[in-house]
Amino acid sequence: MKLKPISLAIFCALSMATMPGHAENQTAPLDNDSQQDNLNIEKIEVRGRYVQGYNAHSVGGASRLDLAIIDIPQSVSVITDAQLDDFQLNDINSALDSATGINVERIETDRTYYTARGFDITNFQIDGVGLPLTSGNNHADEDTAIYDRIEVIRGANGLMTGVGNPSATVNFIRKRPTSDNQLKLQASYGSFNNARVEADASGRLNDNFAARVVAVKQQKDSYLDRYETDKSVLYAFIEANLSDDTSLSVSHSYINNDATGNNWGALPLYYTDGSPTNYDRSTNTSANWSNWQVIKNNTVVELSHYFADDWRLRATYSHKSTDEDTELFYVYGTPDRETGLGLTGYGSEYDLDESHDLVDLYVDGEFSLFGRDHQLVAGVNYAKVDYIDTSLYDYTTGNGFPAMPDLNDWDGNTPKPVFADSPRGSDVSAKQQAAYFTGRFNLFDGFHFIAGGRFNKWQAEGVSYDKVQDVEDSQFIPYLGAVYRITPELVAYASYTETFKSQTEMDIDDNLLAPVTGESKEIGFKSELFDGRLIASLAYFDIQQVNLAVPDPRTADLPPTDQRYIGADGINSKGYEFEVAGEVFDGLNLSLGFTDFDIDGNDDNAKIVAAYTPSRLLKFAATYDVAAIEGLSVGMNMRWQDDIYRDQGVVGDGFANAGEAIITRQGAYAIVDLMARYQFNDNLQLSLNANNVTDEKYLNSLYWAQAFYGAPANYSATITWKL
Repeated sequence: MKLKPISLAIFCALSMATMPGHAENQTAPLDNDSQQDNLNIEKIEVRGRYVQGYNAHSVGGASRLDLAIIDIPQSVSVITDAQLDDFQLNDINSALDSATGINVERIETDRTYYTARGFDITNFQIDGVGLPLTSGNNHADEDTAIYDRIEVIRGANGLMTGVGNPSATVNFIRKRPTSDNQLKLQASYGSFNNARVEADASGRLNDNFAARVVAVKQQKDSYLDRYETDKSVLYAFIEANLSDDTSLSVSHSYINNDATGNNWGALPLYYTDGSPTNYDRSTNTSANWSNWQVIKNNTVVELSHYFADDWRLRATYSHKSTDEDTELFYVYGTPDRETGLGLTGYGSEYDLDESHDLVDLYVDGEFSLFGRDHQLVAGVNYAKVDYIDTSLYDYTTGNGFPAMPDLNDWDGNTPKPVFADSPRGSDVSAKQQAAYFTGRFNLFDGFHFIAGGRFNKWQAEGVSYDKVQDVEDSQFIPYLGAVYRITPELVAYASYTETFKSQTEMDIDDNLLAPVTGESKEIGFKSELFDGRLIASLAYFDIQQVNLAVPDPRTADLPPTDQRYIGADGINSKGYEFEVAGEVFDGLNLSLGFTDFDIDGNDDNAKIVAAYTPSRLLKFAATYDVAAIEGLSVGMNMRWQDDIYRDQGVVGDGFANAGEAIITRQGAYAIVDLMARYQFNDNLQLSLNANNVTDEKYLNSLYWAQAFYGAPANYSATITWKL
């Protein structure tokens, strides 16, 4: 007899619910028959603990092995549901702002890049399944209401992703039906007319069926002129126990994010004389007709079957589609310091249709060898992505490229272009086929060795904005890791893994360059403190890009279309991270992460990345249940980064400082958020949140040569009712 996860949860809940009554009835002695019956009952010993707050339990996204964080030979962070709720982290940007080592590059209102350890994060998974982002960035406002937690595995994650950068993998773990019936209703209102309602219901329909439904509606204005968003989210998860050993689930999520007044590009950062601009935080380059609608649908079917001896088969099919319709207005040029003139508008219509199909099938379980127990995972994966996007312009009416006034006086009022000229775009299809395996071997007391690999075959074909995307690569990606338990509370670990990314550049013999490989090495220590309530880790990492395409000097004088490339070392990133997460003592939960690293390399791109990437990041979140006032909790969420800059060229002729370097700088800054929550009773609570309480004015990013300012101080109140 074995208990499945749901059955085990129900068993534990029933046991705790009935234990007091059972104890009260132990006054009468048992007769001999009853004593014999008790001896024949199968004994089940349940071990484990559930720690609420900021202490996560385990992570499976790094290897498919369901391991405690302390047993994973890589840096891992988990943003728990408690942290998401405490600080109203309702979108993935604000959630990842709080993750150790992650830098959120808000280049526009509705387009965001993410970096870790100096490399773009392109691998975003849902329950361990996913493909790299098509364009390397995320569009629109992704809501966190449907997720139970967010796992971040830093460094390369070759086993589960293969294709991508050696930065990090973000794994979103979706909410599933709970063991008991639950209902949560939440409503909030805040600065900039930010109104949000959320419902989360979970119930067991009968012994074999359970469901969970989440719905969100949010409408808000913005501190930015003309920018407004209207978001709708609907998520449903149905789970069926087909037998004692087999379960099937079907889920679907729908996100509709409709933005108006969104920017495309951002503010110019310097004047013609090289001095920095300093616009009001509300300044927005959008036109009054700008809009960007993104609709995302994701359907997932999962089948899980348990065999004898605790082996499991799990199969997942996911279909995800994205439909984007936009009308955009871009502003480019360099303004005059005295007049603010010199800028030009640029209108475009952009549409995208994208679909992902993924199939993942694996088995995992335990086996005995040489008198010791070991774990094994083996699986296959197939994924396909198709995307078609088109861009239209207006070169004929005179409205497509209007001369701009001073942005300080810009109200977004410009005639809407007729988007009918020069259609350009992409029509690309890509496939990934993979087989992977991982073994966790118990070699001797306290020492576990993890060895595995992934064979990846990547194919793509099509054209993207006149550039052929045809490529085909196959590569084996190794994974090696070791964990040694020095004491019951302290482990040392080391790991090595890789990722690869296809390249479309050709060498001088007109052959495609081999993929660029990201090699990630990491060593560190992890410790469980305070009876496992707190986990601390210290890691040193060294990541190297190998075979990155750089221009071949032998073709430097040829036109761009005829230039060829060679493979060279790219970005090298090395540094350390320190993280603590969990409960320090009763009532105090915290998450603290510090990252310090350096970026170097031989090419100009490495220098640009090193300039705009903060080399030191500090993330801190803590909540405290005030003992003197029952029901009151207070907390702080803070992120700090050191200074960054971007080289924008040199001052042109006609100025006294002609030829002087133009450097845009963003000094070090901290953003501090505060919260307070009062629990009136078991069902009702009120939360107050204050963001950027110091009213810091800062540029969101220097990832691009343009940028816009972050939000000023803002506030919200949230009332929550639970049943």
